[in-house]
Amino acid sequence: MDIRRLEVFCKVVELKSFTRAADAVLLSQPSVSEHVRSLEETLGVKLLDRLGREVLPTGAGRILHRYARRIIQLRDEAEQAIDQFRGTLSGHLPLGASTIPGAYLLPARIEAFREKFPGIRTTLKIAGTARIVDEILRGDLELGVVGARPRDPRLEARQISSDELVLAVYPGHPWAKRGAVAPEELAGQNFILREPGSGTRSVMTDALKERGIDPAALTVVAEVGSTEAVRQSIKARLGVSILSLRAVAEDIERGTLVRVPVEGLELVRPFYLVQRKGREPSPLALAFLEHLEG
Repeated sequence: MDIRRLEVFCKVVELKSFTRAADAVLLSQPSVSEHVRSLEETLGVKLLDRLGREVLPTGAGRILHRYARRIIQLRDEAEQAIDQFRGTLSGHLPLGASTIPGAYLLPARIEAFREKFPGIRTTLKIAGTARIVDEILRGDLELGVVGARPRDPRLEARQISSDELVLAVYPGHPWAKRGAVAPEELAGQNFILREPGSGTRSVMTDALKERGIDPAALTVVAEVGSTEAVRQSIKARLGVSILSLRAVAEDIERGTLVRVPVEGLELVRPFYLVQRKGREPSPLALAFLEHLEG
């Protein structure tokens, strides 16, 4: 099977469209259709179903997609290894990160990495911890940095940095001038939470449970999908929240948010570098790992 045809087929599966796949691989739609038709003829099975405007893989198509991605990955890693041997390491390295490390930790490190290896193109996907972990398991991402240790035994994780979570309120809040509040008082406040699967939320709920506080007792007025949304919701006086000190440091300095200590509750959150257990790192991933540890 021709690897180019496999690449085209994978794009159709991943984008669920012949038209979008054609744009992505810089071919005409008839050419994309011909590549898929040729694969179906070679294998003697139907690979794709056209359901209205959406294209979905058949059972055989899902099997081929899984193996095709591995074939393409091996091709890319072979080319990277040769580039490394020649001293001209190049290629594309997709990275993933949960919200806080993606916004406040990795950008500077990625920029330094690109200066060191100008031939390597990096892309950074920022999403919730659960989403990043899922994409590492699927093989869409090779490396990720998240704010909660994954529990899946198929993954390995090691700490590379840390963060502090703090209780933040708006300046006019009754707690803004308090020296500290008791953990039990949190239940009586309108609370803004990150979405389920967020590392920030996981660390906060685990810490509350350790103090004997049921997170379900919190008066939750909003669940939002980003730290920025939490910040703006607090400023709009929707409620209070526990979130990354890195994310609110400037607000605290300017006085647009106020940090309130919680008695006996220290929320130090490690950041973990996560990768699939047993997967041999590509030359690009190895270069980035050495950069992080250097």
